[in-house]
Amino acid sequence: MPEKRQLFFVGLDAFNQETLETLLQANEFDFLPALTLAEMRDDPDVDVAELIELAAARMAEAPGGPAGVASFFDFPGTIIAAALAERFGLPGPGLEPIFKCEHKYWSRLEQQKVVPEHIPAFVAFDPRDDDAYAKIGMLPPFWIKPVKSFRSYLAYAINGPRPFADIMEVCRERGGAITEPFRAVMRAYDMPPELTEMPESFIAESSIGGAQCTLEGYAYDGKVVVYGVVDSVREATSSSFARYEYPSILPLEIQHRMMDVTRLVIQQFGFAHGPFNVEFFYDQTNDKVWLLEVNPRASQSHADLFEKVHGVSHLSVVVDLALGHKPAPLGRQGRWNVAAHFFTRAFEPGRVTFVPKPETLTRVSRRQGDTRIQVMVKKGDDLLTLANQDSYSFELANAYIGGRDRTELLDKYDQVLDALQFDIEFEVETEYHTPAA
Repeated sequence: MPEKRQLFFVGLDAFNQETLETLLQANEFDFLPALTLAEMRDDPDVDVAELIELAAARMAEAPGGPAGVASFFDFPGTIIAAALAERFGLPGPGLEPIFKCEHKYWSRLEQQKVVPEHIPAFVAFDPRDDDAYAKIGMLPPFWIKPVKSFRSYLAYAINGPRPFADIMEVCRERGGAITEPFRAVMRAYDMPPELTEMPESFIAESSIGGAQCTLEGYAYDGKVVVYGVVDSVREATSSSFARYEYPSILPLEIQHRMMDVTRLVIQQFGFAHGPFNVEFFYDQTNDKVWLLEVNPRASQSHADLFEKVHGVSHLSVVVDLALGHKPAPLGRQGRWNVAAHFFTRAFEPGRVTFVPKPETLTRVSRRQGDTRIQVMVKKGDDLLTLANQDSYSFELANAYIGGRDRTELLDKYDQVLDALQFDIEFEVETEYHTPAA
């Protein structure tokens, strides 16, 4: 039997390794970490250039050379993977299209050229500017976020000048944690100085809303393909996600309108090879499709949903593209008609004093069949120090559930919640910002 080739992932963790091993491609390829998720994310002061060299050294040791490289995690994962693909002459999207997706202001400038009617009004601003609110010139409510962010980090709804001033204190303190390393990498790869040297590090956008969803797709040989639409359901009282559901319940006509917008934008970015996902709102009242953002990766949060419905995870698409192959169409051989990724959250800061026992979660998973439960915190964790959280909540656990219909999904999640018992010692006083009323 010939020796397996090695395909590398930037930010590989045990949970996604388990998913990758279920793919047919696992018969021919070993999936290895160019970097582990901990190496990429746990050190807030990590040097991206050093990470690239560490990953390159590992890939250089692959017998016969690396077969491919990919990432399903946001910055720096996608940037590092694209840089490594260029260094080793492997299939990839190229760095400039990645930056056009991930720099939120640059992304809007490019979108404005081809789909201006599908994006909100936007303006970049400097959070250190005392006159920033007046210069933005938008009537509240509007949203603000860094030009580089993920999972809604430092994204806030602004309802007036006073809450804006309060939130600017947080933005000045924490805004550089992602934007400065991101700009440094952009400079290292000679991206336009009008973007890398601009004093504005945040973007304000007029409010858009409606039913939210994400289109999963890819570009291959310059052609853009969308293969699935996932609904994003928010919590009733905050902007945090409650769950992702697949397949979408949006009318097909609306989904196809979103696909048309996606093709125009992806091609405008020069994104010719690689996976992507694009987030949209559908405003039913005004029959309006709004583009929220473009991510140059497949969402690993959706991988189990595709496996439950199609019988194969869409990480199969990621692997095919990393190898330079046209992805095989996803069939419909899954066990379930619908699937969901549920988030269990806390909405106030505190310290975790008890987490569910693994054997308790295993019993629930076995009883339900193929439910997967992932606890995201440990006993003793201070919620305020957790990485990669949104601005309004703290992620405690994830549950991936399949069902015959959405009623069964919710019933199964109720059973999971009975087992997901967390004890948290909440803080009495905090500067943590909650959603504006």
